Amino acid sequence: MEIVKVDDLDRKLISTLRHDARASLSDLAILLGVSRTTVRGRIERLRDQGVIVGFTVVLKEDAHRDAVRGLMMIGIEGRGAERVTRQLGGLPAVRAIHSTNGRWDLIVELGTATLEELDEVLGRIRRFEGVSTSETNLLLATKKSG
Repeated sequence: MEIVKVDDLDRKLISTLRHDARASLSDLAILLGVSRTTVRGRIERLRDQGVIVGFTVVLKEDAHRDAVRGLMMIGIEGRGAERVTRQLGGLPAVRAIHSTNGRWDLIVELGTATLEELDEVLGRIRRFEGVSTSETNLLLATKKSG
């Protein structure tokens, strides 16, 4: 596995792109105090090395659609993790599924419009064959994302 070296300029560039991935090379160059050629070269190198794997668009409706958000930690008995993960992937309220090495087997990010919808989803997940225990925390505010 190749070790990728990222310096301060790369970190500033990545941070700026996280804020506005559509910023022009000229704007990025001005913000970073370097030439357009330097910015272009850095972006290409970071993409070639796999540090930057893509760019995305976040729609206003996506950013605000989940009035209720939560993290559900799930304990799975036996070898049911793959099956439970497949079932979770089919639920519209599931935003992300993370495997972990701690007390919990999976951590699931959930998003719904209401508490009642979240409660319904939690109940459904708890009934999945193989789910032995769970704990859910509501997300009150996001201080940093991305």
